[in-house]
Amino acid sequence: MTDQRPAGYSPRLHNDDLGPVPQKWTWYNILAFWMSDVHSVGGYVFAASLFALGLASWQVLIALLVGICIIQVIANLVAKPSQQAAVPYPVICRLAFGVFGANIPAIIRGLIAVAWYGIQTYLASSALVIVVLRFFPDLAAYQSVTFLGLSWLGWFGFLALWVVQAAVFWTGMESIRRFIDWAGPAVYAVMFALAGWIVWRAGWDNISFTLAEKELSGWAAFGQVVMAIALVVSYFSGPTLNFGDFSRYCRSMADVRRGNFWGLPVNFLAFSLVTVVIVSGTLPIFGEMIHDPIATVARIDNTTAVLLGAFTFVTATVGINIVANFVSPAFDFANVAPSRISWRAGGMIAAVASIFITPWNLFNNPEVIHYTLDVLAACIGPLFGILLVDYYLIKKQQIDVDALFNDTPSGRYWYTNGINWIAVKALLLTALVGLCFTFIEWFKPIANFAWFTGCILGGALFYAMTRWSPAQAANMPTPVAQS
Repeated sequence: MTDQRPAGYSPRLHNDDLGPVPQKWTWYNILAFWMSDVHSVGGYVFAASLFALGLASWQVLIALLVGICIIQVIANLVAKPSQQAAVPYPVICRLAFGVFGANIPAIIRGLIAVAWYGIQTYLASSALVIVVLRFFPDLAAYQSVTFLGLSWLGWFGFLALWVVQAAVFWTGMESIRRFIDWAGPAVYAVMFALAGWIVWRAGWDNISFTLAEKELSGWAAFGQVVMAIALVVSYFSGPTLNFGDFSRYCRSMADVRRGNFWGLPVNFLAFSLVTVVIVSGTLPIFGEMIHDPIATVARIDNTTAVLLGAFTFVTATVGINIVANFVSPAFDFANVAPSRISWRAGGMIAAVASIFITPWNLFNNPEVIHYTLDVLAACIGPLFGILLVDYYLIKKQQIDVDALFNDTPSGRYWYTNGINWIAVKALLLTALVGLCFTFIEWFKPIANFAWFTGCILGGALFYAMTRWSPAQAANMPTPVAQS
């Protein structure tokens, strides 16, 4: 691995991928990032589900806007340290967790990404198989023979998408930027065309912005609005946590904020409205409500439209998988051993791991996926709280960039043998609270709010423990900002 390491930077902490980079991205690149993150089969189904909660359309829009604006604020907060230092999420974690302790939050985020990478690839490949069978029905014979729980045709679809995603990733961040710059708008073009066709076939009078069979009112409706807000925040919490992996490339925070504004509230609102028009119109046209956009496209009579639509939505899923579930573990795993694992190697570790977890078995066993992902997700909220409190309240928005790559006891972020045990303890304690919310029946009514409680408790506990620890104060002199 070619590594131009600055003087004083430890090979245990630095390689070219983790170090500061030139900052050339504009606000449009951030908008395109969020479009790629939102415009997917999963995003489509999620947006439609918000309109099926039994709420009036205006109530859904309020919940949607409040939730996505919360994410916008959090994304701006998360973006700043990485944009300031031009380094990715796992390196920023060194501020709070120590130069080696940062591997804990990095691996947590990386493992979540690996699981979702496999699941997203499987779901997209399943949709792709539906389209393939429409044109080549004789291939249905290959669905009856399975290997490790997946049919031969399923393996073909999964590996085909796996290779495509790996190829895009391998070309590097600049190619990924160009890919997402194109993918997001392309999905909009197809979705607007599909929505127009749906309205033309169904008639505007048959389009409803409420997908539920019955409409709630009073306190029941209020409770669903609050839950919908929590669902929006939880849905976007994963990619928002490591948003610094992308904001590090931006020219300024003004670009980041502008991109977040257009990419989050404006984009998500537009996408959700178009989604509900399409889903609502499938009922009068096809006799059933179809929540999968590729399945909807596959029902269209025009062959060209089917191919174009399927290609676009598969491309969209490739886009979200790369930005949300490929780039993140690439940096996260590279952070573990920078001198041995490059960004590309880290990404391929994640990609290969996604095969070995057989995501189709994971997805088809709700109990397993529930326990696996919820255990990891219980750490997401506390990580937000700890990292934000550390940067904004403890470090006062100052970063000693050189110290992020210093593995000597004199380094500002050395703490105790490279680990800030206060951050680790705060994470573990609040993660346990999150697990209680998830798995103890008595806490089920507030399980959807685990992110909020984890974030608040994690940040508060970390702040209190830091301020009350003489050893911490002695070991953490005031950082010096780097110009």
